[in-house]
Amino acid sequence: MTAAVSNRTLTAVSGLTVGHAADSEAATGCTAILGPFSGAVDVRGLASGSRELDVLSPLHVVEQCDGLLLTGGSAFGLSAADGVVRWLEERGRGFRTSVATVPIVPCAVIFDLGHGSAERRPGPEMGYAAASSAGTSPVREGDHGVGTGATVGKLLGMEHSERGGVGCWAETYEDGVVAALAVVNAFGDVLDDSGRILAGCRGGSGRFLDTAEALRQGGVHGSFGSLRPAENTTLGVVALKAPVARLGLQVVARQAMNAVARRISPANTPFDGDMVFALSTGTAPAGVEGKRMSQAEILTLALRAEAVLAKAIVRAVPAGRAEPSDGTD
Repeated sequence: MTAAVSNRTLTAVSGLTVGHAADSEAATGCTAILGPFSGAVDVRGLASGSRELDVLSPLHVVEQCDGLLLTGGSAFGLSAADGVVRWLEERGRGFRTSVATVPIVPCAVIFDLGHGSAERRPGPEMGYAAASSAGTSPVREGDHGVGTGATVGKLLGMEHSERGGVGCWAETYEDGVVAALAVVNAFGDVLDDSGRILAGCRGGSGRFLDTAEALRQGGVHGSFGSLRPAENTTLGVVALKAPVARLGLQVVARQAMNAVARRISPANTPFDGDMVFALSTGTAPAGVEGKRMSQAEILTLALRAEAVLAKAIVRAVPAGRAEPSDGTD
């Protein structure tokens, strides 16, 4: 059973702080999610860009991450994670070794170089600024942070696309909170729960083209032949407080990826680098698997994660946000 909640964003999960930083003129930015937390990731499509995803394997010796950075700038933007690492190191936060404390910060990128300035991308200073601004207030949605230069519906090129951005949603249940943040920078269109297009590619008449249907009919290949793979991405983050071991979090991430396919059409394409992260700020027992939750318990959490991520994806586009831009009720 769900209950009323005043914060409908990722920071509704205790233990997480989130901060944005952006270069509005260049239409790019980044968003830092700070923990610590256990995590897992599901990667789809053929065009992902990332750093340190191996630490999210249930076999990796490091059992928790200190942060996660979502950034614009394509592969260039990966350097922004250095700023988050520096901010955490200055505060003594990280994996303790015999000679140094090493902050663990996976990073994933979106391709936003075609919207603003391709020469100005997030770097270490912007990553540091995002970490510095991280707090527990409701996360700002829309064209903030990593969503600053996000667009959707690029079948006929940028001139026919619409704004994407950052969206969030959270639900409170009797046994805890499940929350999501989505960064929608998709090749395809964003759909509501009835399948109606909310944002996407508009044809010459100004009406939505319906990207998937146009491709099925085979009449637009010449129109989008100049587009290249690796220029679109949807990034999702689902978070919960439950003490789920990393193998269980992999199940959550994979199930939640279904929200991307439900709300973006088409999704997981050769033109997209879609990723969904599952985070838990609960304390799971040490070891590779920890205490086993039942499959029914894990599936319940995973389906909740899928539902809130679907809502966050819708809220990432202007037409999907019925609530104020700060994410509060």
